[in-house]
Amino acid sequence: MIREIRLFGDPVLREPAEPVAAIDDRVRALVADLVETMYEADGVGLAAPQVGIGLRVIVVDTREEEGSGALALINPRIADASVETDKVEEGCLSIPGIAEIVERPARVVVEALDPDGEPVRIEADGLSARALQHEVDHLDGVLFLDRLSALKRKMALQKWRKLQEEDAG
Repeated sequence: MIREIRLFGDPVLREPAEPVAAIDDRVRALVADLVETMYEADGVGLAAPQVGIGLRVIVVDTREEEGSGALALINPRIADASVETDKVEEGCLSIPGIAEIVERPARVVVEALDPDGEPVRIEADGLSARALQHEVDHLDGVLFLDRLSALKRKMALQKWRKLQEEDAG
């Protein structure tokens, strides 16, 4: 089921998500909905808070590996991150029309559970590392705008307000 993606300004995007206590059919249905919603919106990742669900669940598909499909992670955490960083343009399905250069660790190790409750450990770099960090940030109530300098954030917010006024008018 395609769910409505919450937009910047919705309080759910700023609330830390709760850990998933038990992986059941409800959680697996949420994963399926997140994947379907992400693909419908042509995104590379989506976190449960972005559809109004305050649980620590993310899906990512950077399409870097042919046929790999979406990766679903429950209770993910960044276990390790490189000192080396990359600066790459990022956007967000919850802040459409806004993209800015964000500096993040170039490589990360993420530990989580898969939808079957099995532990997984992912070593990622490039777009995969960036997408995983971006989605885990969502679980902590952090948006990519928070990772910008004060000036860049102010300019991005001004652009966002202008886009919202244009959509409303």
